[in-house]
Amino acid sequence: MKDNTLKKLSAIIRKRIIEKPKDSYVSKLLKKGKVKIANKLGEEAVETVSAFLAEEKNQIIEESADLIFHLIVLLEYSDLSFDEVIKILNKRMKDD
Repeated sequence: MKDNTLKKLSAIIRKRIIEKPKDSYVSKLLKKGKVKIANKLGEEAVETVSAFLAEEKNQIIEESADLIFHLIVLLEYSDLSFDEVIKILNKRMKDD
């Protein structure tokens, strides 16, 4: 099943980075700078691991979504795309 959710999300985040709307969470995060973006990704990673260790399945899903979102923000801020990450993952997969 193909899902374009990550492409759509990446496009929205890229647009927010360019347009910087005042009411946007992404815009607010960008104003705080590179260190805040990195810290937020790290925070979400820790929260995902904590949910995993607590075996809280719904929380794992929620925190994973936050983690992926903030990873895309970091990538787009760095002028990279999630597609580039997918390409690397595809190269690493072994054919069965």
